[in-house]
Amino acid sequence: MNKIVANRGKVEIAPHHTGELHSSHLKIRTLYSVISPGTELTIIENSHHQSITLGYSAMGVIEELGADVKGFVIGERVAVYGAPYVQHAEILHVPKTLCVKVPERVESKEAALGGIGAIAIHALRIADLRFGETCVIVGLGLLGQMIAQIADAAGYRVVACDLHDERAAMTRRSSRVRAVSSLGALEEEISSCTDGHGADAVLLCAGGKKSSLTSQSLEWIRNKGKVVIVGDIEPDFPRHPMFSKEAQLLISRAGGPGRYDQSYEADAVDYPYGFVRWTEGRNLAEYIRLVSEKRIDVTPFIQEVVGFSEVTGVFSELMDKKTSTLTKVIDYAK
Repeated sequence: MNKIVANRGKVEIAPHHTGELHSSHLKIRTLYSVISPGTELTIIENSHHQSITLGYSAMGVIEELGADVKGFVIGERVAVYGAPYVQHAEILHVPKTLCVKVPERVESKEAALGGIGAIAIHALRIADLRFGETCVIVGLGLLGQMIAQIADAAGYRVVACDLHDERAAMTRRSSRVRAVSSLGALEEEISSCTDGHGADAVLLCAGGKKSSLTSQSLEWIRNKGKVVIVGDIEPDFPRHPMFSKEAQLLISRAGGPGRYDQSYEADAVDYPYGFVRWTEGRNLAEYIRLVSEKRIDVTPFIQEVVGFSEVTGVFSELMDKKTSTLTKVIDYAK
């Protein structure tokens, strides 16, 4: 069995050894996985002296169940999320807390986006918006597009911006979101949408490390509004505008509670439902529900499919800042 790794700035196919199946894990034969450009391109750039496995969002078919796994059946399709258990690899061993059944009305490629969906949902939960409130999404890559659709489905007033015209147009085609391609137009839309009061929350989904967007975002929120850092941006905020608006600065981490917790992930011990309502696993399930009920349409994101053996050559295209391509879906049968 093989997997895809970053090694000294290059992408390679390498042998993959899964070992013995943990009693609370599922063995899954991967059908599709999705490249997350922001995360994975950063890993490739930083793989100077070591080999690092790529990938964290996939779906496949259950081949074996650990001794303590209940509620799943061999042969079922499941969406799975979370490195190091989920990778661009032909066989996966995934904790039961990070697996969600895929109903018939959800296409396999749609399910493979589940990890991105969970991250998008958690970002909106961190923003803690109410029905009818206004959120601004800056950066319409794969994650920003997903957040825009889910926010629209939740009944928020959504204004979005990406300097790439085609990405803004994609958002307009797939939702009711007011999507623009300049900061000037964004400010006009925010003023129009909020009667000049400012947005309830701004979600920064752009990359680029240190950015002027962090200070500009304070101009776009209302008094006591929120700025949520979702993308790879350094939190460089001037004090005076934060103080004058009593602004809240928040950071969204991955797919939700449970992430990076050995007990929840490796040991597959779920948090009590009444105490932690939305874990990363339950956010993954919510994404599958939204797709199943046609509340969101992710088909525009998954039009470009590559075979597992061909994938090493596609990352250079995703590195191009001018590309309108959001991601590539890896098909393990091609």
